[in-house]
Parts: sequence; C-alpha cells; structure tokens
Amino acid sequence: MIFDYSTFGIPSAILIAAFLLDIAIGDPRWLPHPVRIIGSSIDRIERHLRSFIVTPKGEKLGGILLTVVIVGSSFVSTLLIVKIIQPLQAIGIVILIYLTATTIALRELIVSAQAVIKAVKNKEIETARNNLGMIVGRDTKNLDEEGILKASVETLSENLSDGIVAPVFYFIIGGLPLAMTYKAINTLDSMVGYKNEKYKNFGWAAAKLDDIANYIPARITGMLIAVSSAFVFSSLFAARCSLKTMYRDGRKHASPNAGIPEAATAGALGVRLGGRSTYGGVGVDKSYIGTEITNDYLTASEKTIAIVKFSSLLFMVIAAVILYMRSLL
Repeated sequence: MIFDYSTFGIPSAILIAAFLLDIAIGDPRWLPHPVRIIGSSIDRIERHLRSFIVTPKGEKLGGILLTVVIVGSSFVSTLLIVKIIQPLQAIGIVILIYLTATTIALRELIVSAQAVIKAVKNKEIETARNNLGMIVGRDTKNLDEEGILKASVETLSENLSDGIVAPVFYFIIGGLPLAMTYKAINTLDSMVGYKNEKYKNFGWAAAKLDDIANYIPARITGMLIAVSSAFVFSSLFAARCSLKTMYRDGRKHASPNAGIPEAATAGALGVRLGGRSTYGGVGVDKSYIGTEITNDYLTASEKTIAIVKFSSLLFMVIAAVILYMRSLL
C-alpha cells in the first residue's frame, strides 16, 4: 500500500506508527536526533552572539535573533526534508515516521521517572537525587524522599504537556514541520529561557515564545489529566477534584502554563505540590498547589505515571481521529 501524504496533511497512520516507535525505542543515543542537532545549534549561535554582546539591550536583541534563526530554520529545513522524501515512497514513509517519533518523548519521560521512583523504593536516596537531576532544573542534592517524589510528580505533569500533547497538537495543525518547530521552541526555552542573571535578557524571547506556544496544549493537558484520572482511580470524584484544583490553583504557578497540568494532577492525587525549591543555589518560594489529603507520595508518583500513560494514549486516539476525518474532507 502506498500512503498518500502531503507536507501538512499527514494521515493518522503516520502518527500512530510514530507513537508506537517512540514507545518501542525512545531516543537511543546511536540514532541521529533533530533535538540534539537543534540544541547544538543553539549552543554554537549563543557563544557566537555573546562574543560581541556587551549591554543588556544587546543581550535581548541577541536572544531575539537566536530565537528567530532557530525557529525559522527548524521550520524551513523540516519542510524541505518532507518535500524531498515524499517521492521516495516506502523509504520516505519510514523516515517520516522516525522524524515524527522524535517529536514525541513519552518513553524517555516514563523511563526517567521510573528510575527515580525505583531508587526511592530501594532507599537509594543519592541515586534518586542524581536521577531526578537529569530531568528537572532545580537543585536536587538536598531533597528528602518526599521532595524527590513531589518533584517527580511535577515534572511528569509538566512534561506530559511539553513532551507529548504539545508536539502532537502542532502536528495536527501543521504536520511534521510545525511539530518540529514546536520542539525547537521548547528546546530554546529549556536552554536559555531562564530568569537568572545570565539569561533574563538573552532568554526573554525564547521564554515568551514558549509561553505562547504552550498556552493551549497546557490546558488540553489539564483536561486530559482530569478525564484520565477517572479511569486510573475508577472514580468520577477524582476527575472532579482534578478539575476543581486545576481551576483554583492552576494560575498560582509562576509559569502561565506549567501550573495547569500540575494542579490537575495534584487534585486527582490529593497531594500538595510547590513550596520552596532552589535553582543554582538560589531559593525560590513557589505557591502551593493542591490540598494534601494523603502524604503517600510514592503511590502518588506511581499513579502519576499511570495518568501520563492514559492521557497520552487518549490524546493519540483523539489526534488520529481528527487526522483521519480531515483526510476524508
């Protein structure tokens, strides 16, 4: 069978195959990965720009230039790749599936979180801190068991939006070129979108663009978490608590987006997230999200993984249906 696909109208079969491929292999280091290429490009351009930036205004302009170059080149290069591989038939489809899979990060998210939880279960706290440090931006060396597990719940919730829902959302809208463009925006934010002295000006554009790009996906994610919690806990009450907490506490987070899925998860689990964290040795007092009904954060973190899995599968089904229905028009 020869798939009929176009640059922006990739059928549901491609997306489903990409999702299954991500679940099967994740992001092995031996395979070339677009995000690693994007990250390397960001690093090189930043170093070049900083070689002649001398003022705060120059930093902001340099950051804007970096953002435009990375986002624009990611879109154009992916668009050209898709056009080039279209005539290759089966080989083109394989390449397309792989590239689409690289925009999805479900397996890596789950495996990383499971490594943290397993270490906590085994009372290997130092290992748990080190494993957590690989997936969060905060300092982890002084976190106790509860702090480690809370951070795991938070990063699972936030990365459900960033790593799965958002790229698929943009895939639905604009195919692989737009999904890869989103990955470029998200990678920029993760590398330079900080509010510390070094990046508060240089990373301003990247952070603002990431906030805009994630606004709708974060809210879709919150709804997915609420629906999924009803199935994970076999209770509509969990879904109700999830929605209630999302609407009550979702805007308490410093980020306009991260608090939405975190609050939805906190409400479903009956836990309290947020509080004091440190970043680069600097303490930050975050608003509390959720109400602590249980202090069993080990079970809560395991349930969060179940919610992430169910939410991802649910949104994949929704996306596949949308793409299929659109192909019939």
